[in-house]
Amino acid sequence: MKKLMMMGLAALMSLGLAGIAKADYPDGPVQFIVPWPPGDFEDILTRMIAKNMQEQTGVAASVVNRPGGGDGPFPGALEVLNAPNDGSVVGSFVIGVPIVGPKIGVGIEEDSFVPVGIFLTYPFVLAAGADAPYSDMAGLAAHANSNDVVLGHFGAGLTPTQASFAAAKKMGFEFADDSAFDMLDCNTLSSGDADVINTTLALIEPCLGEIKVLANIGSEPIAKLDGVQTLAAQSGINDIELWNGLFVTKGTPQDVIDTLAAVGKATMASEEAQQLMAETGARVYWQGMGESMARIETDRKKSAEISAIIGN
Repeated sequence: MKKLMMMGLAALMSLGLAGIAKADYPDGPVQFIVPWPPGDFEDILTRMIAKNMQEQTGVAASVVNRPGGGDGPFPGALEVLNAPNDGSVVGSFVIGVPIVGPKIGVGIEEDSFVPVGIFLTYPFVLAAGADAPYSDMAGLAAHANSNDVVLGHFGAGLTPTQASFAAAKKMGFEFADDSAFDMLDCNTLSSGDADVINTTLALIEPCLGEIKVLANIGSEPIAKLDGVQTLAAQSGINDIELWNGLFVTKGTPQDVIDTLAAVGKATMASEEAQQLMAETGARVYWQGMGESMARIETDRKKSAEISAIIGN
């Protein structure tokens, strides 16, 4: 039965991509800009998309990592924004680019980018070292009221960081300090650079059995994290999720968007992408342009609610 299912899936992918090689786009190399270091879910899945696009079209497609340090994904996003709107440069962006970008005066407007499709919901968590004297958000709140706790994050204005600050405010405590990192992994905790980090499961997988996961940021618990409740359930903030999608600049032709969407949709349905979901807790799917635009509008409202809690 599994063999038959895989054969059927392969046939569907073949049909979905059959017309791409004949299309006018791409007529030259395509770069997918990932504004983070290699190795996390968005990087892995975008590399699958680039590989499939190159195989189906015969045109070079590559992933370029553009980590922005304390500036998060925005330097990479601006590189896409300043590129021609012909599909030669495509952004693989987290929720923060269309939601936070227009608020911080970096030159990104609400309509600067058009979503090709959203394809990933991160298993995003708040985690602490094994020796932390707390194992959930209530314990963290009690400890932080009489001890300094430093939060490590990917950027102060980004959605998971803002959710962490809002949860702290709702629960009656503050982080003593916070710092932005390009990478938040096992080494960040073991070195003592931060007491609590918000990061993805992919980056802490090697030490997952040796650390404490306090909460996950999203609408539902992560199956592989037994007993860990969502940040929303523990703190009372809304259930905003952390996602990633493909984006092009405003004015990009619809046939370019359609071609990218066909590759993206087929890639997310592939055995390789579905296996990643089964093994890691990441949610892998494809939401097209219309659904993605509606989701962004909903998340703008959720983000505004979180900002109101913090007082931004």
